[in-house]
Order: sequence, then structure tokens, then C-alpha cells
Amino acid sequence: MDGRILVLPGDGVGPEVLREARRVLAAIEELYGHRFDIIEGSMGAEAIERFGTPLPEETRKLAVSVDAVLLGAVGFAVQPANGPTVDPAKGLLELRELLGNYANLRPIAVPDTVVGTSPFRADHVRGVDLVIVREALGGIYYGRPRGIENGVAYDTEIYSEAEIRRIAESAFELARTRRRKVTSIDKANVLASSVLWRRITGEVAGQYADIEFASMFVDNCAMQLISNPRQFDVLLTNNMFGDILSDEAAVLCGSLGMLPSASVGGDVGLYEPVHGTAPDIAGKGIANPVGAILSVAMMLDLTFELPEEANAIGDAVARVLRDGYATADLWAAGGRAPVSTAEMGTLVVGALGTPKRAKREQRC
Repeated sequence: MDGRILVLPGDGVGPEVLREARRVLAAIEELYGHRFDIIEGSMGAEAIERFGTPLPEETRKLAVSVDAVLLGAVGFAVQPANGPTVDPAKGLLELRELLGNYANLRPIAVPDTVVGTSPFRADHVRGVDLVIVREALGGIYYGRPRGIENGVAYDTEIYSEAEIRRIAESAFELARTRRRKVTSIDKANVLASSVLWRRITGEVAGQYADIEFASMFVDNCAMQLISNPRQFDVLLTNNMFGDILSDEAAVLCGSLGMLPSASVGGDVGLYEPVHGTAPDIAGKGIANPVGAILSVAMMLDLTFELPEEANAIGDAVARVLRDGYATADLWAAGGRAPVSTAEMGTLVVGALGTPKRAKREQRC
């Protein structure tokens, strides 16, 4: 047995895209002689309907007992029969906290094989290759107090020096494996939390003389991501800014459905596509499973230390896209008629072929 994986299909298109991701994982098992123990659990709106909570105790126990967690998507606010409305997203925040995964990694790349899926000119986005390193356990999503009282709503942004330092060190260590450039994103001209963020990231930068470092205001970064995306290598952000900027950056390669992510830092890695539940297309068989499939690749690479297998998945996705196949979210870019969620999974499995292949192309 090569390891244990907890699969949480979740809500909306989550079960649909994870079905294809699991098919790709099964193909990798067959091609490379691996065997993973797959356990399925409950999370999100469907867990609220069954257990009254988005992250049931049984799922919590399973999550800390496996090597990796593979998540589809969670969403749809639910009102249990005997209780107030519950937001399924609360379960995701609790899961990240339970696993101690403070670093959320979101790679965005536009190699030649996916240039055609971008709404931008090919010469503008070709060669984009950046990673957003998002702090995932602090900031406004976890800050207290928060609430709505007497017509006034309030949330609290809180960061400690230690939280900022550890995510900054993660970003600089990652940059050493890439193009050795870190850009830290903040709003230090307005927010006290960003003043501290800028000071601590600057101190950490002083320990990495081999890494080019700069700080940038988040509003400027939002503009620069679109106007000059190739300037970025590793983007270091707080929780909320990273959430927003990674969704913006998805347009560079054509669709949010293309992006994988990994939440690491604890003993158990959490892997999930960046996209949400997409309730408007759930059940129609047209969701893009590429983000989920590439999340499996990140899981194989980061948790199970199987880079060859991870690269094979990236190669297979690149080959399918290069041949002109795409789901409906990418079809406007041209090529063949759009394929379904299941057809895209079948194409990727077919493109895996034999395990020995040339060096992989960069993947989106």
C-alpha cells in the first residue's frame, strides 16, 4: 500500500470532477504499480443535511488518519430542519485548521499547449508561470470578533509575527526551486496588519540574499497581473488577497476550472481544484475536471513524492489540450466542439499511455 487518501466529493460539481480525478489516479496506479487506499467521507452541504454540520466528527477522525485529503468543492448554504442556516464553507476553514495547513499553493501557468484557451493575445500570456503562496490559517477569515449586530457587520483581520514569518519562509524556499523572485502583496498604506506583514516579510527577505524581493500594494498587483503577468514568479499573500488574486489570475489560462491547489504545512496535505461548486452547471456533465486532475498531480508530487507520476499527468493534460479538446468553459477559444466532464477524463486517461515519456511540458 502506497498511502491512504480521504476523498471528499462535496457539493455541486465536486463529485463530478473528482470522479474523473479518481479515474486518472486509478490509471496511474495501474501504469506504475501503485496502490492507494481510498476512503470516502462526507463534507459540505450534503454533510449538513445528513449530520447537521459541514465537517462531521467521523470526517475529522478520518482526515487526521490519512496521508492526503482530496476535496471536490463545498458550497450551498443549508438550513437544517432544527437549526439556523449553516455555511458549508465553514467546514473548509475548519478542515484547514484541523490539518494545520497554513500554506495554500496555487500555480498558474500558460505554456504553449494552453495559450489558445486564454482570452488574451498569445504573445501577452505565453510563458506565464507563477505560484501564489497564500497564508491560509490567519487573517480576516479566522479573525475574531466577527458578526452582525444592530445593523452593523464586522470582521477582524489578525496576524501575528510568527504566522507571517512562517508563510514568508515557505514562499522564499519555494522561490529557490523556481526563478528566485518573491513579490509580497499587502495594503500597508492603509492596514495595520499589512504594516506588520511588510516589516516581517522584509526581515525574512534579508535572510535570503539569493532571492530577488519586492513588496507591492494589492490594488497595483491586481492591475499588474493582467497588464504584465510574466513579471511574477512567487506571489506571497495573506489569506483574503490570495483568494481574490488567484481567481483573477485564472483568466490568464482561460478558466478557473483549470487551476489546482495544495494546502500544506501540516502532517496531512489537502488538495482541491480552485473553483467552487458551480451550482448553475452541477449535474449537467459539462464541468471542467482539469483542476481536480492536476490537484491529484500535486498530491502525488508533494505528499507521496512521486514526481514522475505527477509529471505524467501534467503531460497528459497538456497533450489533450494541444489536440484541441476542451470543456465548455474553454470552448470559446476555438478547436473542436466542447467535450463533457467524463469525456475529458477519458481523454486524459488515454493520453497517459505508457509511463515512460519525455520531460513534461509546464501545465496550467
